[in-house]
Amino acid sequence: MHVETHGRGDADAPVLILSSGLGGSGAYWAAQLPALTPHFRVITYDHRGTGRTGGMVPENGGITAMADDVLDIADRLGVQRFSLMGHALGGLIGLDLALRAPDRLEKLVLINAWSKADPHSGRCFDVRLELLEKSGVPMFVKAQPLFLYPAIWMAENADRLEAEEAHAIAHFQGADNIRRRIAALRGFDIDARLGSIPHPTLVMATKDDLLVPYSRSLRLADGLPNAQLHLSAFGGHAVNVVDPDGFNATVLGFLRG
Repeated sequence: MHVETHGRGDADAPVLILSSGLGGSGAYWAAQLPALTPHFRVITYDHRGTGRTGGMVPENGGITAMADDVLDIADRLGVQRFSLMGHALGGLIGLDLALRAPDRLEKLVLINAWSKADPHSGRCFDVRLELLEKSGVPMFVKAQPLFLYPAIWMAENADRLEAEEAHAIAHFQGADNIRRRIAALRGFDIDARLGSIPHPTLVMATKDDLLVPYSRSLRLADGLPNAQLHLSAFGGHAVNVVDPDGFNATVLGFLRG
């Protein structure tokens, strides 16, 4: 596993692990690091099968296997307790850990995540898989921003999106890995167990998320016993990229409160 540590190095520093979504790259959190590193020892990593970790996503195991990777990283670094911030798939990893290793977790931040996938998200996954199968990797990658960002933000950041597209094609994680990671997203269902997660949790969602209806976050906030909801009108699925200043302020207020 490719792992990077940032920020505070003192023994008493609180530890925060950042887990990204379907893309799996630790670099996804670049806009958060300047705000978080003065206060935390921040750990980022590339998910198995993605980025500089590479390899293959296990055919079986789903989100639980991905959560086990987080525990392995923490063990290797000598971290007994940590908070976790997860975006979409990364949030599902956090929920799995909260159920299976509750003593390891302190706080959770869940961004556009869910306890059970909405059929609308399934429709989006179907479209993306069909693009991958019938049109190939370049078209699959070209369509990805449509599911991540608001239209006006894409229009104002065309050069950035072009650079991201070229990088994503050059470092594509592989069709089998994409299929297995999407299957893990679809198979995840802890909806009936939310009441068993006592950890302080910040549930963050945006009303203009095309991929994940914000009703999924309303369900998380309603079902988790110790959750607070932050619902934004604008930001899309990747709200931490679109509005980093507002996002970072909200997260720091929760994690340091």
